[in-house]
Amino acid sequence: MDKKVFGVDIGGTTVKIGAFTADGEVLDKWEIPTRTENNGADILPDIARSIKDKMGEDGTTVDNVLGIGISVPGPVDDDGIVHKCVNLGWGVFDIKEEMKKHIDVPVFAGNDANAAALGEAWKGGGKGCRNVVVVTLGTGVGGGIIVNGKVLSGYIGAGGEIGHIHIDDNETEKCGCGNKGCLEQYASATGIARLASRRLEEDDTPSTLRSAAGLNAKVIFDAAKAGDALANEVTHRFGEILGKGLSIVADVTNPEVFVIGGGVSKAGQMVLDLIRDSYVRYVFHASRDTGFVLATLGNDAGIYGSAKLVIDGVTKA
Repeated sequence: MDKKVFGVDIGGTTVKIGAFTADGEVLDKWEIPTRTENNGADILPDIARSIKDKMGEDGTTVDNVLGIGISVPGPVDDDGIVHKCVNLGWGVFDIKEEMKKHIDVPVFAGNDANAAALGEAWKGGGKGCRNVVVVTLGTGVGGGIIVNGKVLSGYIGAGGEIGHIHIDDNETEKCGCGNKGCLEQYASATGIARLASRRLEEDDTPSTLRSAAGLNAKVIFDAAKAGDALANEVTHRFGEILGKGLSIVADVTNPEVFVIGGGVSKAGQMVLDLIRDSYVRYVFHASRDTGFVLATLGNDAGIYGSAKLVIDGVTKA
């Protein structure tokens, strides 16, 4: 039997799990609930039990498992030490050793955004490139930086926090991180809605956004595509800010491509064009030709990246 790899992406509500070949072909994928009660004590045992059940369906033994990769919503260093995951109730602990108490196979771990970036660079929008920055525009702004095919995780796994690049000295409201003026306050889905709300309060400029049932990123981009002048102002402001932020990232990392994902990216090519127009104005000339593409793996990016953690880790060992 060929060796299998399991990729696990732990979210606040569900845990996504995928079974892969050693070449990265997905064989199966499924989800289980994330049980966060009792400070998340049941999460790892539940994952191990689910994987064992799946192994039992086709007679896979631990000898046929190359390893399990786990992505978690918090900082994880290169030694597998989790440095708190507030949403899961986890403190500081060695996730590799803890997981091996429940299933005796090699375990590799990383931050969820970094794992998603690795997945997109490996099998998604950045496929074929070794220097990639993945930006996820959702409730917040997540990021992952791949340099020479490897995740740039940083000292305790907090590298790639693109959403918390400081953008505006004059911001009076706090970001979720506690600072003020972070990129995600303007470029996330909630940030775009916030930009629109502020713009609507400035004057009485007519706009279909004033009668919208709910002010969200999709409504705003749809209005801009339909020719709404105020919505167009907002989307250009979004592009201006995000393009400037990504120019800073490029000046440090010089990527081949930016892969843009998350809910906001569903607006398609318009998002890429808005970002790039601003990016080119601010970035150092050597990075002006960096590409911008849409992510392709969607919610599966994390399990792909987690599987790649195993493949890279075993090869390195």
